[in-house]
Amino acid sequence: MPKHPLEENLDADFRDPNQDHSDEPEDGSDEPGTADDEWFERHDIQVDPRQSLVRLDKYLMDRLSNRTRNRVQNAIRAGSVRVDDKEVKPNYKVKPGNHISIVLPRNAEDAYDVSPQDIPLNIVYEDNDVLIINKPYNLAVHPGVGIPSGTLVNAVAWHLKEMVNKLPVKEGNESSRAGIVHRIDKDTTGLMVVAKNDYAMTHIANQFFHHTIERRYWALVWGDLEGDSGTVEGHIGRNPNDRKLFMVFPEGEQGKHAVTHWRVIERFYYTTLVECRLETGRTHQIRVHMKSIGHTLFGDPRYGGNRVLKGTLYAQYKQFADKLLQACPRQALHAKVLGFVHPVTGEHLRFESELPEDMQSVIHAWRNYVIARKSTTK
Repeated sequence: MPKHPLEENLDADFRDPNQDHSDEPEDGSDEPGTADDEWFERHDIQVDPRQSLVRLDKYLMDRLSNRTRNRVQNAIRAGSVRVDDKEVKPNYKVKPGNHISIVLPRNAEDAYDVSPQDIPLNIVYEDNDVLIINKPYNLAVHPGVGIPSGTLVNAVAWHLKEMVNKLPVKEGNESSRAGIVHRIDKDTTGLMVVAKNDYAMTHIANQFFHHTIERRYWALVWGDLEGDSGTVEGHIGRNPNDRKLFMVFPEGEQGKHAVTHWRVIERFYYTTLVECRLETGRTHQIRVHMKSIGHTLFGDPRYGGNRVLKGTLYAQYKQFADKLLQACPRQALHAKVLGFVHPVTGEHLRFESELPEDMQSVIHAWRNYVIARKSTTK
């Protein structure tokens, strides 16, 4: 049978002889990513056996620094405070021996110094409590080193105008991160939720902390995965040789516990479209977990996916793959599904967004490649 013009030596991995691949993983046998738990603080209190009966909100006011009575009551109503593992009301009377667990957004000074900027937002849903945004490529979530402005927070400040000074802020996130409950990377696209008041922030933060938020990402990865689904479980921490990178520590000697569930959506011989469901939310989780099993995200410049990792030795194939890498000069990762319980109505909200144009065009090209290959082998 004649071969597809891009398919000489089909089973070989492409290797550039001028690059060192000694640390590259063998073929498969990283928001939000989002480091969710770094945004919250947890307290566990064992009530003294001699404690007199006192309202829960008053009891906590005496023990939590820099917390207003309103914020404490909001946390209790949002279910972020549990007594003996049960939800209670602010007027619950604390009893001797009670165990109180508390999950709160990290606190901050109420300073708002983000300048509103007229940056277009793709708003999927909005009410008095939450704002759901479909974030585009090349938009940082909040100001930081080297990115003083032009961020999603600046855009939200413009959109909300007079409301911006009422947005909740978390300690450790600075006042420049008003309303931000979670993050996704600057070059990752997709759905994010913004909290518009303290109660919403506390309620949604509690869901993130307990991993009850539904988050599904679509990613294009290098290689053909074995099996149709699987789970990657491995501690993620900073790479000791490069602090900008993260890596998996298989034995769990460093880093934080992380779990990613994946399933195949479509196969393209040398790349695969997968859905990743996050059970935890670590920085770069999908990017790092998929790389650890030999399937680096297509186009990912930080983790080596922006060069041809799989395919043939034929020059025309390399030109084809390089052209697609230029069409998607970032990690091909999209936060496609976001689901959570509304902080006020109690309704389960679920949102789904279409893939961005760059990912769609690359996937379309790979799909045509598969069709052409099959036509030449009949």
